[in-house]
Amino acid sequence: MSPMHTRRARWSLRRATTLCVCIAALELTTAAQATPRKPASRDAAAAARFGARVDSLRVAAHIPGLAVVVLHDTSVVLARGLGFADLERKIAVTPETPFNIASVAKTTSAVVALRLVELGLLDLDRAMTSFADFSEFCEDAKNHGGIFFGDYTCDSTLTLRHVMSMEANGKPGARFWYNPPSYSWASRPMQQIAGEPFSSLVTKHVFEPAGMLHSARIHRALPLRADLAAEIAKPYHLDSTGTFVLSPPLKPQGDGAAGGVIATAMDLARFDAALTTGRLLSAASRAEMWSPTVTATGDTLPYGIGWFVKDVAGERLLWHTGLWEGAYSALYLKAPDRHFTLVLLANSDGLGWDSRLDEAEPLRSPFVRAFLESFAK
Repeated sequence: MSPMHTRRARWSLRRATTLCVCIAALELTTAAQATPRKPASRDAAAAARFGARVDSLRVAAHIPGLAVVVLHDTSVVLARGLGFADLERKIAVTPETPFNIASVAKTTSAVVALRLVELGLLDLDRAMTSFADFSEFCEDAKNHGGIFFGDYTCDSTLTLRHVMSMEANGKPGARFWYNPPSYSWASRPMQQIAGEPFSSLVTKHVFEPAGMLHSARIHRALPLRADLAAEIAKPYHLDSTGTFVLSPPLKPQGDGAAGGVIATAMDLARFDAALTTGRLLSAASRAEMWSPTVTATGDTLPYGIGWFVKDVAGERLLWHTGLWEGAYSALYLKAPDRHFTLVLLANSDGLGWDSRLDEAEPLRSPFVRAFLESFAK
């Protein structure tokens, strides 16, 4: 679990020095590659424009290093590293630079849950109180109060689906409230019914079938693989003089479902292609994951299972953000009607935008607006 979305840093300090650009021309190869809807030359021109625009946005957002990948269906039309993964040693970001993806990890956890459902092991509508240790966790959390658990429900009306669809606060299933600590606990039911650590389930059901060779789970009892530890982008923040300084090590977390993934932008592209081609989930499970919750009173909530899902300016968008304040940020956005997907990974919190826990407003992000303007329907 990572600290998330309770506030967004707004910087008003001087413009950072423009950093170098590293371009990687990469293509995903899959057995079920979709046919592009548009001529490749049109995609290439849009990618070139967006690449230049996103670098300007990176500098304005005070991001030292940024990896960007854009897919058209399962084909990569843009894969680029912008700036530095290590400012001190002048190591450039590439599309294969590992980052902490923070809450974008929720998308991988959702895949594990739905795969376990497909295997007949997990029931998303099972009461949380039926899982070992939940009642103790819930009562302890409520006693501490706070924005996440002040009105949290601990009785048998709360299900795993409510937890993974961010509808656990207040009357379960009645409203949206973004609750990372609650979602993090969803790893416990999965490992209980499968009989193995949650991180092992992510490796088995996500990393391996998707070919994500440069990705790994981490938690306080599972250190980062040596190869990834040597290459991971270092996190930075601005000091009072407007200078980038190295951020302190991130606080160790448990083996939760809300975070704990180190990945590259290209590995997230591989994850996306594996989702698209059915190598991770059936079409029915994928549709369930990407469907917004509808309440008993007919209200549509902006979250599916592990994904934000909302109609924005007349089209359906699917996305998730990730934020470690003062360290890392991430954005994974799909525009299904356009057949385009965006992956952004940063080694500062500059990809974040102001958002309350009860709302989902992606157009507040200049990166999202630039993407939608660049890759038209």
